[in-house]
Amino acid sequence: MKIKHSSKPYHLMMMPGTLFLVVFNVIPIVGLVIAFQRYNPVAPFFGLASEFVGLKNFKTIFAMHPDSRQVIVNTLIIAVSKIVGSLVVPVVFALLLNECLRKGLKRLIQTVVYLPHFLSWVIVGAMFRQIFSATGIVNSLMQSLNVLTEPIMFMASNAWFRPIVIFTDIWKGFGYSAVVYIAAITAIDMNLYEAADIDGAGRWQKMGYITIPSIMPTIILMTTLALGNVLNAGSDQILNMYNPIVYQTGDILDTFVYRIGLVNLQFHLATAVGLTKSVISMLLIIASYKLADRFAGYRIF
Repeated sequence: MKIKHSSKPYHLMMMPGTLFLVVFNVIPIVGLVIAFQRYNPVAPFFGLASEFVGLKNFKTIFAMHPDSRQVIVNTLIIAVSKIVGSLVVPVVFALLLNECLRKGLKRLIQTVVYLPHFLSWVIVGAMFRQIFSATGIVNSLMQSLNVLTEPIMFMASNAWFRPIVIFTDIWKGFGYSAVVYIAAITAIDMNLYEAADIDGAGRWQKMGYITIPSIMPTIILMTTLALGNVLNAGSDQILNMYNPIVYQTGDILDTFVYRIGLVNLQFHLATAVGLTKSVISMLLIIASYKLADRFAGYRIF
């Protein structure tokens, strides 16, 4: 007797997620027309249409706006530094943790570095603002050691803001990112290590000739996939940590869109910047998946 299986329950399960995507991702695409208009928010209520200006908004932002070039530079510097740090530090941590022979200590360390990933940037931002404040731990320690005579305003310094942003992002996420590499290390055939022991190889030699080459496909895959985030410098982090004094080095594309769109109410300019970023990010994602397929054999479609 054949049992007929209906696909209706599965479609019902998909409905909430599908509705969410349609409402928040598909329908808003219509609003991209604002990037080609001199948008007037009250015009639709009176049956009027905003003036169509073509590519004028894009020219205004990228050729005439005084802050646009610096914002792009800030975005690239912060995003690329985060990507490099978020690839190197987790790999090094996973390799070092793999050399820890005490299982209890190994689990404790992994749990401790894993926890910051689940903290909101509101909490992390407030915490580091206190740590790097004029009366914070860093200034107090350096003054007690006679390294400083006057406190440094780290969070109000263009020289220090970028390094702090990059450091805090890596600190928050490297434990979570290392899980991928730890899983790749545990999948390595133990017979390779046993053969290396018979040949008299040391721990560093086994790491260099077995562990690293074995996880290299995973490293290549994660590197290529990270290319799609070159223009994502972390708006939630920046918004919770920066201030007008450090706009010169801390303002990125996402925060720039927020300021000119929601604060200055120049919706057409903000939409133009957001659309440009989305198109470039899409091209980078396509390129990254092509590279992942070529160098790591990773395919989605």
